[in-house]
Amino acid sequence: MPMTSIAPWSRDVSSRFVKTDGGNVAIIFAIALLPMIGFIGAAIDYSRANKARTSMQAALDSAALMVSKDLASGVITAGQVSAKAQSYFASLYNNTEAPNITVTATYTAKDSTGSSTVLLKGTGDISTEFMNMFGFPTLGIGSAATATWGGTRLRVAIALDVTGSMASAGKMPAMQSAAKTLVDNLRANAQTADDLYISIIPFAQMVNVGKSNKNASWIKWDYWEDTTGSCNWWWLTTKSSCESAGRTWSSTNQSQWGGCVTDRDQPADTTKDAPTTAATRFPAANYSACPEQILPMTSAYSSSNATTIKDKIDALSPNGGTNQPIGMHWAWMSLQDGAPLNTPAKDADYKYTDAIILLSDGMNTIDRWYGNGSSWSKDVDARQKLLCDNIRAASAASTTKTVIYTIQVNTDGDPESEVLKYCADSGNFFATTTASGISTAFAQIGASLSKLRIAK
Repeated sequence: MPMTSIAPWSRDVSSRFVKTDGGNVAIIFAIALLPMIGFIGAAIDYSRANKARTSMQAALDSAALMVSKDLASGVITAGQVSAKAQSYFASLYNNTEAPNITVTATYTAKDSTGSSTVLLKGTGDISTEFMNMFGFPTLGIGSAATATWGGTRLRVAIALDVTGSMASAGKMPAMQSAAKTLVDNLRANAQTADDLYISIIPFAQMVNVGKSNKNASWIKWDYWEDTTGSCNWWWLTTKSSCESAGRTWSSTNQSQWGGCVTDRDQPADTTKDAPTTAATRFPAANYSACPEQILPMTSAYSSSNATTIKDKIDALSPNGGTNQPIGMHWAWMSLQDGAPLNTPAKDADYKYTDAIILLSDGMNTIDRWYGNGSSWSKDVDARQKLLCDNIRAASAASTTKTVIYTIQVNTDGDPESEVLKYCADSGNFFATTTASGISTAFAQIGASLSKLRIAK
């Protein structure tokens, strides 16, 4: 029976029941029939209205995002917002229950917080089938979506463990895939080139700052001179021990440097001090397992830059021992402007959120001073805890907050990493016992970091 015939059919049935005198049951049923039909019908009509509203909300959300991107990138002007919003909504909304939706758009340019906002509101109604019998021919529906951008810019330092153990259990390819997906997800919310910067910090026992920095003022060579070369007594492996024994030390030429640096002198290994003195410069080192070179903060807005970031992730390969502090330290340094990585200065008209993401599959085993490269070193953990304390203290004293996320990929049955849990902000420690869990952790971090929010 067609839906449009429900009302006359109901009236006809009710009329016949009233005229029937065959028994009290029929009379009682006739009296109860209309309320029953009313309640059931109201539920059906409200369900149709809710379905239409859900479709409207989804279309408004998407349209608000699309309009905000067009405004931020200069594709449209403020005067074109209304027409563009209606055009986007019309192409996205396909519900037939409420075909005639009115969309209004309000654009608010940069406010005191640096945020810009576009607000879309939709109103319409559906024609009722059952409730029409009770004097309600239509049900109104309405919803709204707000897209806000520009107030908070995001800088994300991603420190990735590339030690030898990452070669097992599919961890390396899983990490690479998840990290590249995170880049794409964060880019989806970037409106301008300055909205999102990302650095990639591959770390093992050391990090690679690039051979091209051999003559940089922030590199020092005392550690290289003492540890890279040979003594004419072969069992003496440092310049200091060789010369103390009255022997001759032959240093390896600095041109052989592969780009690796070790931990800064203490306490600079746990601070963000600029490398302007001998105590704060970075010691060049000879390291056979030198990882892929660091990628400094790079705008992720353009597709070409996004490719550069993801190519860097693809180039990672596993080798060496675990020194999480040096990875976290360089991630922190990549968030600072000036040397050594020359991160662009922040615009005072905007708010910023700095984030450090550190993934590791093992316990700390070695740094410049402690550990043997294979067994867990509590001393290395202690340096990392001090570093994390300093990051938090600096964040508390700054207008730019630094958020720390850590991921432990524990496929080898290690104990839960106390230091990774200690360093992460509340709720930001992720532990997985499988390689597949890496993507889940990165997805949750991406959702947390997402700058652009939809407010309903």
